[in-house]
Amino acid sequence: MKPKNPLILTFDCGTQSTRALLFDKQGTLIGKSQVRFEKPYLSPKPGWAEQDPDFYYHKICEASKLLWSTHSDYWSQIIGVTITVMRDTYVCLDAQKNPLRPVILWVDQRLASLKNLPLKPSSAALFHLTGMSDCIETLRRQGKSNWLIEHEPETWAKTDKYVLLSAYLTYRLTGELVDSVAAQIGHIPFDYKRKKWYSVQHYKFGIFNIDPHKLPELKEPGEVLGFITNQTAQDSIIPTGLPLIATGSDKGCETVGCGCIHEDEANLSFGTTSTIQWMLNKYIEPQTFLPSYPAPVAGYYNPEIQLFRGYWMLSWFKKEFAEKEEKEAIILGVSAEELLNKRLQEIPPGSDGLMLQPYWAPGIKSPEAKGMVLGFNDVHTRIHIYRAIIEGINYGLRDGLTSVEKRIGTKVKRLTVSGGGAISDIICQITANMFGLPIRRVQTYETSGLGSSLVGFLGLKEFASYEEAIQSMIHHDAEFIPDADTFKIYDDLFRKVYQKIYHRLKPLYREIRNINDYYFEKEDNE
Repeated sequence: MKPKNPLILTFDCGTQSTRALLFDKQGTLIGKSQVRFEKPYLSPKPGWAEQDPDFYYHKICEASKLLWSTHSDYWSQIIGVTITVMRDTYVCLDAQKNPLRPVILWVDQRLASLKNLPLKPSSAALFHLTGMSDCIETLRRQGKSNWLIEHEPETWAKTDKYVLLSAYLTYRLTGELVDSVAAQIGHIPFDYKRKKWYSVQHYKFGIFNIDPHKLPELKEPGEVLGFITNQTAQDSIIPTGLPLIATGSDKGCETVGCGCIHEDEANLSFGTTSTIQWMLNKYIEPQTFLPSYPAPVAGYYNPEIQLFRGYWMLSWFKKEFAEKEEKEAIILGVSAEELLNKRLQEIPPGSDGLMLQPYWAPGIKSPEAKGMVLGFNDVHTRIHIYRAIIEGINYGLRDGLTSVEKRIGTKVKRLTVSGGGAISDIICQITANMFGLPIRRVQTYETSGLGSSLVGFLGLKEFASYEEAIQSMIHHDAEFIPDADTFKIYDDLFRKVYQKIYHRLKPLYREIRNINDYYFEKEDNE
């Protein structure tokens, strides 16, 4: 018999922790547990980021048991399970579906040399003609499949399936090696528009060199991926036989969880990687030759602009410059971020002329880019730098907004916000002032889990449409209205300064890259 108040059990598996969440059809977070990772990943060599493949499954089980210990009375009301997982994280499986090596996480920085992996001449010529050679070279070097082919050929030869972490977790939970099309975000030969794998004959195949037979079966969001097995039930206390519903990646689920549905609204995600993302019912590339990802709601796409080291930069700042706040936070029983954010109000809009370009990691279309801070003088303090980081991230995201608006042909009228940075009212108000647009925040900070749960309910026919599900589950309980005078300051700085920095410094960025590459390569050869 169907429960009167059905619930979805959602697992949000990220870089730093796994959370188990119980949501009802009204979008109420009934219960939550969180298991933080003492060691998010291992680094056998500098720049590497690996983890035991079953680490994440065991953390899901641990989070489930912890939630059950406080909310067991609700367990009989669960009608389905969903998972949303960090992107671009890979598992190599043998023919018996056993992992062959540790998981390679999205933060891993190893690069392939490509010395013995040339592109087909026809593909190389086409990329050259379209001005995409540098971009493709960056993608190929970042592709962990290419690194494995070069450095672990025996492992690659034994690899029967090369899957994202979401597919492997689905296998551990249900015994089915299958994944959602909306989770296929990474360095893989995936046709995002047609939602299928590229064939060996396709001109893009050589970018990542993964035979289609190594890739998993895919299903649309809302479809059943499989059912919780007896073994999983023993390990986790998740009820046997519950359906696991396909949803999507963490960023896509955040956008769903913030209630984006129209072309004139977009979601800002203030996470480790910061993004601006849309929900569109048509395929539009956010930048030339860069894909729009399949959304966690079937029939929709997520055009997205990324800053690969977004709010990670605040963690970097805290580590390098905020020892005072770290110590004070322990005494007061608050976070160091909370203390730093209060001090943001000491600094005027524009940080007294300090301007930051947030390329602490380069983008796909700007592989030579470096981080930059411009305008230092003797009035500046470390808090000026902290505010300039936040402003720089927003400038970068506004630059993305401007670019995508032209491609969509629609001006954004309102923004939603999610991720760790969205917790701060001060950061949300600064953001509203910088974009000159109202910023809305939903009823919970667990937006990725909320979006995944919404798709779960939709897949189980608890709602007739995406629109009905949003109306029932998404509630904007905070809104930040831009100050017109402050926006004028930021708009001048954005148009007259920020938008000109990259193009003027690009030749210098390239020289830095060329010099570094020359000397590092020389050192390696010696």
